[in-house]
Amino acid sequence: MNEVTPIPASDATSASGAGASFDSAAVRPSAPLQGDLTQGPILRTLLAFSIPTLIANMLQTLNGSVNTIWVGRLIGESALAATANANVVMFLLIASIFGFGMATTVRVGQYFGARDLTGARMTFGSGLGFCLAASIVIVIVGAIFARPLLHLLSTPDESLEEAHAYLSVVFVTLPLGVVSMMTSMGLRGAGDSKTPLYAMILTVVLDICFNPLLIRGFGPIPALGIAGSAISTGIANFAGSVWMLWTLYRKDLPLRLRGSELLYLIPRRTELGYILAKGLPMGAQMLVMSSSGLVMVKFVNEQGVNATAAYGASMQLWNYLQMPAMAIGSAVSAMVAQAIGAHKHKRVGDVTLVGMTTNLTISICVAALIVIFDRPLLSLFLGRASPALPIAEHIQLICTASFVIISVTMILSGTMRAYGAVLVPLLIMFVALYPGRIGFYAIMHGRLGGEAVWWAYPAGSIISVSLTASYYVWGNWRRIGALPKHLATAEAHVG
Repeated sequence: MNEVTPIPASDATSASGAGASFDSAAVRPSAPLQGDLTQGPILRTLLAFSIPTLIANMLQTLNGSVNTIWVGRLIGESALAATANANVVMFLLIASIFGFGMATTVRVGQYFGARDLTGARMTFGSGLGFCLAASIVIVIVGAIFARPLLHLLSTPDESLEEAHAYLSVVFVTLPLGVVSMMTSMGLRGAGDSKTPLYAMILTVVLDICFNPLLIRGFGPIPALGIAGSAISTGIANFAGSVWMLWTLYRKDLPLRLRGSELLYLIPRRTELGYILAKGLPMGAQMLVMSSSGLVMVKFVNEQGVNATAAYGASMQLWNYLQMPAMAIGSAVSAMVAQAIGAHKHKRVGDVTLVGMTTNLTISICVAALIVIFDRPLLSLFLGRASPALPIAEHIQLICTASFVIISVTMILSGTMRAYGAVLVPLLIMFVALYPGRIGFYAIMHGRLGGEAVWWAYPAGSIISVSLTASYYVWGNWRRIGALPKHLATAEAHVG
């Protein structure tokens, strides 16, 4: 384990300003450090960090929404159903490595809070190198089993070939998305949410512009159909990743790797041990979520292509609804991780409370707007004459509130994740989604018919938030730690 060596004040590098140089292994406690989330009023710090993350998440979701509009309007409802099935599989792929990125972010935040920049870079390099290698393996395995998986989902026959064509491109471009994701998460762990935002703006603009060109063709560009939409996303991700890495070195940001530091991309035993130990349960949470989503999509598919198209359009709106909780949960996790590294444990409870209040205020407002304006919003994806539109409106009335409920879980989990508490939240998620959501469908399908699919969402959300809140109040997550030995205090607890 890398040890923090005290350095004379004359040798410590001051890190004020966006372009400051970060060449010291550690920064003296009194020196200002860009990205420090342990100082200042909590609400102001939370908003300053989370608003760029929220905008980036919204832009990413907007990008998916616009792409869905292009696919639905330029190709048709069968293609829209195909992307709904393919996107579930794509989420499954990302989920398989997302947990390692989350673990990397937490450890980077802990090191950064302790002002150990060498440790932060070492962790970032190990996480990036490992996840990139893992993505290549996933590409190979996924390409082999894509079609059987689509059959397992009961993908409608009229959408099967389009879904497979879309997935084939997704597999090839997955490593590009992983580089972008890991760099963004690492920067956020170091308190920088603006650089990932600017990269996302570039990605979204390019993807929105290229989508119709590659779907329909233009001039020398051939018409590629639904595969063109996936290719467009791959090109945009590549451009965003290149820009982000260029900025990392141009501004000499804290996580840049130079010279011998590039060897950190070869995962080191200590850092990889933490990433695996904490990342596997975190990734398993995502896999539980995505696998239960696959099961639910199977149930939806059994209702017919119109129900699948309605579900796909509804998911676009629900994605926006989840954006505030995701951004604020990310901010809470980063702020708590840095507070742990700085030994400011009394700040944790206040950060969580402020994050919870802010999240509920925003999420409730967004949910109300979605329900009030559901018809014009859903018409963007389905068209006003679509037979799927009434189904989608009905779904919104039943399911939208469940995403407000689940947002509470995201904030509480963000705090506990920063302390390394990952096993109990994994168990809670499994119980909420399988015995809870899917079990509800199995029990109530005979009585409610197809309606059981939609009512299963609020049922699972209520179980999830009840168990998570109980563990937050009465659980022992405060003692779990997960800190590097040289960062841990004898009695780490929340004040």
